[in-house]
Amino acid sequence: MRLFVVLLLSLFCSFSPASEVKIDSKEAEYVAKDYSRLIGMKGFNDELLKIHFTLYQGYVKNTNLIIKELSDFRATQQSRSYDYGAVKRRFGWEYDGMRLHEYYFDNLGGRGDPSLAPEVMTALVKQYGSYDAWMQDFIATGMMRGIGWAILCRDNNNGKLFNVWINEHDLGHLASATILLVMDVFEHAYITQYGLDREKYITAFFSNIDWLVVNKRSKS
Repeated sequence: MRLFVVLLLSLFCSFSPASEVKIDSKEAEYVAKDYSRLIGMKGFNDELLKIHFTLYQGYVKNTNLIIKELSDFRATQQSRSYDYGAVKRRFGWEYDGMRLHEYYFDNLGGRGDPSLAPEVMTALVKQYGSYDAWMQDFIATGMMRGIGWAILCRDNNNGKLFNVWINEHDLGHLASATILLVMDVFEHAYITQYGLDREKYITAFFSNIDWLVVNKRSKS
C-alpha cells in the first residue's frame, strides 16, 4: 500500500509543462485552499485526507504553471508551436482537477442531513420520486466501472437534475449546468483506507455531505 501511495503522488503531482517554470507565490493566479478542518472527519482517516490534499495542491500548482507557460509562449510568439498546443490541451485537465477537488472538499464536513437543502430535496423528490430513489441512482453512478467523478448537476434551462459521470476531470461535463454535489471516485479518494471497497467509501461520503453547501449552490 505504501508503494501505491508513492506512485500515486508521483503520477498526480510531478507534472510540469514543456519547460520548467518557476512562479513566485505572490504572482500565482490560484492558491490552494486549506481543508484541514476535515481532519478527524468520521469515515476518512487522516492519512487518506492528507494524501488527497497533497494531490489537490498539485493541481493548483500545475494550473499556475500552465498559465505562466502559455503566457511565455504568447510573449515569444510561439503560440503555433507543437509545445504550445501540448500545454494548452493539458490546461483543462489541471484546472478542472483543481476545481472539482474544491467542490468535493467544500461539500464535505457536514452531518449528511439532506433536510438542510429543502429546495434541492423538493426538486429531487419531484424528479426521482423520493430521496432514496435519487440516492440509489447517484450511488449507481459512483459505482460505475472506471475512475472519475459522480456529480449532481442542474440544467439551468429547465431545472432538471442529472447524476452525471465525469471522466478524467475535463470529459463529460454538461454545458451550462450548475454543479450541486461532487463525489470523487478516483482510487486515490478511498483506496488507502477502503482498498477496493468503493461502496463502503460512498457510504462514508454520504454521512459527511454538507447539504447546506449543496443548497447554497442551488441558489446560484
